[in-house]
Amino acid sequence: MKRVVLMLSLAVCLPLPVVAQTSDGGFGEIASPSLAAVAKGMHATIRRDVAEAAAGMAAEDYAFKPTPEVRSFGQLVGHIATANFYFCAQARGERPPSTTNYEPVADREALLKALNDSLAYCDAAYNETTDANFAQPVKASGPGRGAERDTTRGAVLIFNTAHNNEHYGNLIVYMRLKGRVPPSTVRARQAAR
Repeated sequence: MKRVVLMLSLAVCLPLPVVAQTSDGGFGEIASPSLAAVAKGMHATIRRDVAEAAAGMAAEDYAFKPTPEVRSFGQLVGHIATANFYFCAQARGERPPSTTNYEPVADREALLKALNDSLAYCDAAYNETTDANFAQPVKASGPGRGAERDTTRGAVLIFNTAHNNEHYGNLIVYMRLKGRVPPSTVRARQAAR
């Protein structure tokens, strides 16, 4: 019986520290039978996290790499900006407004501008997406991956959100290694007060 009580106590308490480490975008806030509304909510959460993380890192830390084999913080920000233009253009069925590869850009201000411009461009793609056009056929391809493939507008937008979440996870590690608290953790801590 003691083991059962101990296990149940651990199961209830174990997730508490994890909440402060993750995004503050709660499932309840974006849960909807509307796939378009869910995609918009997911985008809104990650766009805020990525933009605030990029703005919250000092210029001298943009060159930081935890190991020589990985991208620097600035390269990650540039990669996210480039990918946002790429994926959101595919979802909209148009050519990207920018075809610049921002990954090699070293200047923090230039990277912040590119990131914010790419996020604003994606805002339009998500805002134009409805349940009626979520399954609209589009052609998509990955850079260097060859032929275009048939997919849907909504699938590309969901992939974009997943991609941004993946790299926000990278940005969090870099921020923590530099002694900074990620913006989603700051908000989660404030909400817990």
